[in-house]
Amino acid sequence: MKIHNYANYNAMSNACAEIILNDLAAKPNSLMALATGNSPLGVYNQLALKHKEEPQLFNKLRIIKLDEWGGIPLENPSTCESFLQQHFIKPLNISPDRYLSFGNHADDPETECERVQTVLKDHGPIDSCVLGIGKNGHLGFNEPAETLLPHCHVVQLAKTSQQHSMVESLSHNPTYGITLGMADILQSKKIVLLLTGEGKAATIEKFMTQKISTKLPASFLWLHPNVHCFVDRNVLG
Repeated sequence: MKIHNYANYNAMSNACAEIILNDLAAKPNSLMALATGNSPLGVYNQLALKHKEEPQLFNKLRIIKLDEWGGIPLENPSTCESFLQQHFIKPLNISPDRYLSFGNHADDPETECERVQTVLKDHGPIDSCVLGIGKNGHLGFNEPAETLLPHCHVVQLAKTSQQHSMVESLSHNPTYGITLGMADILQSKKIVLLLTGEGKAATIEKFMTQKISTKLPASFLWLHPNVHCFVDRNVLG
């Protein structure tokens, strides 16, 4: 794992965006898996600015969504879908045929997971996976547990995830989510991990011990041969 330390969030985001742009220049039709939330938002904003200057760089880029809240209509502003549409898909003009999305069908989420896994099998593997770390050390919605699942699955959300800022305004917070599994993430050719965010200092410090545990799913990234870890030192104090 390559650790990149930066004094603040903006510096971290700018540097991460540069690496992504370099990878995209080398492989224009890359498949990227994208996390949502405040951690990668600065990176996505930088890529949107680059699109205004050189839109042709993104003409073949393909995107797959990392995870989604369960039981919320996709058009709700709190969903991962709405976040990606607002901050990445529309600003970078990603056409529908290049966006491998998935829903959160309350009637049959397991079948949706099977469909997503087939889509990933047909279009993968993932070239670059952009990740943040949860306050409890989760990746996507792969929550701390006795065991972790390899592929796309329905997960019961931990209390910390249910209280995430993305859904805190909802009258009824989601209790489950859909996420790509740990094997799906670890089979990515390259992983970009952003370590930033209020209230995450203790989790980040635990991650940095390099001790691998299912109780800290992000720790499995230490097993991957090509991870770039971007650290916002301002968060650690």
